Amino acid sequence: MVVSNTSPISYLVLIGEIDLLPKLFETVTIPIAVRDELLHPDAPELVKAWIAVPPAWLNLHETPQISDEQLDRLHAGEKAAIVLAEQHAAKLLI
Repeated sequence: MVVSNTSPISYLVLIGEIDLLPKLFETVTIPIAVRDELLHPDAPELVKAWIAVPPAWLNLHETPQISDEQLDRLHAGEKAAIVLAEQHAAKLLI
């Protein structure tokens, strides 16, 4: 499993290179919190349009809420991506 945070996806969409992810990794998994950040009203329109119709190689995954003081200072998407990667022994967290 490869898990991504919001920033890599957002910036790859913005520079027109999002197709690098399925070329490097067959699938990429994101937490629902990352999807929500990509859909945030302040997100670029191009990013919101992309995530509104996610590609088949992108998997959305729920993550349970955890209480961890070290992670509390992170954004929701960052925290959820770390938790998801840890819980599923992901090969990579981007």
